[in-house]
This record gives sequence, C-alpha cells and structure tokens, in this order.
Amino acid sequence: MKIIIPMAGRGSRLRPHTLTIPKPLIPIAGKPIVQRLVEGIADLCENKIDEIAFIIGDFGEEVEIKLNDIANSLGAKCSIYYQEEALGTAHAVFCAKESLKGNVVVAFADTLFKADFKFNETVDGTIWVKQIDDPSAFGVVKINEQNIITDFIEKPKDFISDLAIIGIYHFKSGENLLSEIQYLIDNNIKDRGEYQLTNALENMKTKGMQFAPGKVDEWLDCGNKDVTVNTNQKILTIEPNNHHISKSATVVNSTIIPPCFIGENVEIKESIIGPFVSIGNNTNVKRCNLENSIIQENSHLTNAVFNNSMVGNYAEYHANSKELSIGDYTTFSG
Repeated sequence: MKIIIPMAGRGSRLRPHTLTIPKPLIPIAGKPIVQRLVEGIADLCENKIDEIAFIIGDFGEEVEIKLNDIANSLGAKCSIYYQEEALGTAHAVFCAKESLKGNVVVAFADTLFKADFKFNETVDGTIWVKQIDDPSAFGVVKINEQNIITDFIEKPKDFISDLAIIGIYHFKSGENLLSEIQYLIDNNIKDRGEYQLTNALENMKTKGMQFAPGKVDEWLDCGNKDVTVNTNQKILTIEPNNHHISKSATVVNSTIIPPCFIGENVEIKESIIGPFVSIGNNTNVKRCNLENSIIQENSHLTNAVFNNSMVGNYAEYHANSKELSIGDYTTFSG
C-alpha cells in the first residue's frame, strides 16, 4: 500500500512558525505533525506500507532528508514530488501521479486523528468524515440508508450536510483516481478557481464507484497557533506513556507537572513547567512558569510566564508575558 501526503501549502495561518519550516514539520508532543500522521496510519492499517510519497514546495534539502527518515523508519520507500503552484487539492494529489497505483491512502498533512482505520473491501474507497457544527469551510458528504456516500460538495454556502471530510481517503485503485483528476485538468474543470478532489470523487461516484464514510473519534486541527497548542494538549493527554522527560534533560530546583514532553539536553532551572508543555531538544529555560505551550528546539527563555503559547527554534526571550507566538530566530528582551 502507498500513502500520498500533500503538504506543499504555505501554512499562512500558523505564521511566523511556518516562515522557516513547513507546517507539517511543526512538533506536537515531540514529533512533527506529518510523522504522527503517517505513524498513525501505519499503526492502524493492516496493510504493509510500501511507499510514502510527499508532495512539497521548495522546502530545501534538510526537509527532504527528514521526510526520507520518516518513511524509512516505517520500512517504506520515500518519494518526493513538487507542487510549484497552489492549484487545489486534486492538483496536489496529481503531482504524485507516478505513485497513484494500486491500493492508496491520501492524507493531507494538516490534521491528526483517532479513527477506525479498517478498509471497507465491499466498496471502491473510504472517506473519513466527522460531524461538525459549521461545515461551510470544508468539503462535505451526504450518505444514504445503506451508509454509502451519495454526494460530495466542496465548501457549501448553504447547509447540505454536517459530515465534513477530514482529509484522509482510501482508494482501492489509485489508477481510477488519477484518471478522474487527469480529466479535470485536461478539461480545466475548477471550483473556486482550483481543481478540487471532491469533483473527482463526484465523477467517480457518477460512474458507479461506491464510497463509504469512515468513523473518526478525534479530529485534531493544526491550522493556527491556538488549535495547534490545543492539539499538543490533547496528544499529551490521550497517548499512552504521554509524560516524557528525556534522560539527558537537566532539571534543577524546578517542578514538572504532568503531562509534559521534555526533549534531549533540555536545561530547566528554577521553573514550573506544565501541565501540557512540550519543550524541544537543546532548549534552556530559567525562572519560567510555562503552561499549555509548545517551545521548540535550541531556544533560550528567562523570566517567562507563558500560557497558550508557541515559541520557535533558536528563539531568545527575556521578559514577562502571559501569551505569545514568536517564530524561529526571534530575540526579545524587555
């Protein structure tokens, strides 16, 4: 089985953290979002993962090395494809057309999930959906009494269904999906100026292919700072062995309130940390009170009072605050 991961988006809602690294590599409880995504699929899937194909922008060699390491850790081949222009969800998947063969899972790398991940072999594919209060910003589906999807609608202006597509799909035939996306592109069929995956799915349904909805227990968003911090909190809460302090970390005259993730070579002095705090490798924290926050790698914090906050890599902060979001290589004193 192959996993296709479109992740070329700019992640503008999570700036400044996505100015230097792509959003799917932002760490949640010590692991990048995209790593948690593919590991979650691999853990729940009965099929062997043969290949993971990442669709990225011009992110640089370091990012590609990290993605290769993630695929290899699961015993899978890593393929890298590039989306040079944001032309929609279907176009993003199309960029990996050489890998759209056989049994395929497509998973967009901006959400995490807990779900029943068994494939329904009686249908042509499974679309994982979640019932939400306001589905207007998502693609949605309608289902019939036989639990078969009857309609795919992209971001409906008027209420049609509250079953939102979370961005994870299984196809028994990647070739069938590729054929329908190719048709959209060849005939310049767009919705809101972009090639939408929901249009390809609607065409497949019209041709007699059947799709069933997949059950989702948790849908964890990573779209902006607040929801990313909240997702970090939920992951620390629901995962087994969620409280982790690396053996190489140094904790002096400090209190760590579980659950937290404390990375390698972290130094914590005269501080209160937690609950729900993740601190990346090689970060120094002194005289701080941190709660419900993500602090990334190689940063230095002194006299910080943070809640519901994110701090990037190689950042320095020496002051007092209650809530903030500062990106990589930022220096703040005051």
